[in-house]
Amino acid sequence: MKDTKSEFEAVLRGCRQMFADKLKDYGASWRILRPESLTDQLMIKAMRIRTLQREGEAMVDEGITPEFVAIVNYGIVGMIQLAEGCADTVDIDAERALALYDAYAEETKQLMLAKNHDYGEAWRFMRVSTYTDLILTKLYRTKQIEDNNGKTCVSEGIDANYKDMVNYSVFALIKLGYGE
Repeated sequence: MKDTKSEFEAVLRGCRQMFADKLKDYGASWRILRPESLTDQLMIKAMRIRTLQREGEAMVDEGITPEFVAIVNYGIVGMIQLAEGCADTVDIDAERALALYDAYAEETKQLMLAKNHDYGEAWRFMRVSTYTDLILTKLYRTKQIEDNNGKTCVSEGIDANYKDMVNYSVFALIKLGYGE
């Protein structure tokens, strides 16, 4: 029997490695991004996945797997930016960036474990295209919350939407065989 926690952790290790490699290339340049800009970047990634799923071919030599990895990493960056605020310059080093990444990845994994317990592995019966649609739905919700200056009447906030997007992306990556 497959173990969701182990599969999830394997995917997160791969995503973290990509994050660490990009830190070596670019530093924490993402620190200047406002949450709204991160939401738009996530939208671009999710829309590309949906287009590739519909069209079945890519004009740029990258498939959907790297885009789901990007959604994981941008989602975690979004959580960091919400908590830390955006900066006017790169104000953290790679060690601090990775520590923050790890903290939010762990927090997101714990949420997944709690929800997975309650939903009884329902994610295993879902299609990868459904994860894409759910991510896009979360993005439209996030944009609306941002347009409302972060205020909600009864709904969870932006951070909860980022966590759900990360979790849906990890589930998609498991289904696509990433991290095996």
